[in-house]
Amino acid sequence: MPINPDAVGAVGEETGISWTSKDSLQYALGVGAGASDPTGFELEFTTENTRGVAQRALPTQAVVLGAGNMPDYGDFNLAALLHGDQHIELHQELPAAGAAVAQARVAAIFDKIKAALVVLETDVRSHDGEPMWTSRAGLFISGEGGWGGDRGPSNTWRQPDREPDHVTGYDTRTDQALLYRLNGDRNPLHSDPSFSAIAGFDTPILHGLCTFGVTGRALLHTLCGSDPARFGSMGGRFKAPVLPGQRLDVHMWVDGDTTLFQTCVGDRVVFDAGVFTTR
Repeated sequence: MPINPDAVGAVGEETGISWTSKDSLQYALGVGAGASDPTGFELEFTTENTRGVAQRALPTQAVVLGAGNMPDYGDFNLAALLHGDQHIELHQELPAAGAAVAQARVAAIFDKIKAALVVLETDVRSHDGEPMWTSRAGLFISGEGGWGGDRGPSNTWRQPDREPDHVTGYDTRTDQALLYRLNGDRNPLHSDPSFSAIAGFDTPILHGLCTFGVTGRALLHTLCGSDPARFGSMGGRFKAPVLPGQRLDVHMWVDGDTTLFQTCVGDRVVFDAGVFTTR
């Protein structure tokens, strides 16, 4: 069957998730930690046994730790799916190793005429019942719109009419996608040149969530004094592909505890409509 708009509100079964110190180290390296910090190598994120340095997790690691048991919202061609946007909210600092309970739900399904936009939300809590983080992903599924449903809210994000307050950039490695895929996303679009050629790319492209993670590092170090406990929420829209080896520059416009941001490769925006908050 096609996308089922009546699935909105459906909730999946609670699912136990866990992660280790090694998982956190691997994620940090996968989003470039250490490569751009010649003084400290981001040792709190890239090592677990440095004297006087306690290991900590990058907040954006939450996006790879499990989305729970997703409820059914219809059947569609997976090749038609595009990860349109991603948001995370940290309710407490993400530990470098831990266990939690995740529950997913279908938060919304919007009719974009030529596509459906499915919004999936996952709440994660500790085994003691304390909220840990909430993640939300928007999935565009081409060919599944046109049933006459709600079009969804309009995008009100606007780039401020002034120079950014901060621009923080990192070079990605030419093998960045090969490192990032070890976090669980083994889609050959990011590793197999013959597969990426079928999709219209000359070379494998970087995972969108890797771009998300590199962006999160820039926001963490620039706006939170590198302290993950101050990282509140982050979200925005994927706009254009990134090739491994390209430099990502994050442009930030600060307004109190809220920052608008865009991630660019040169003058090309690759992650747009970004909103970040500190805690």
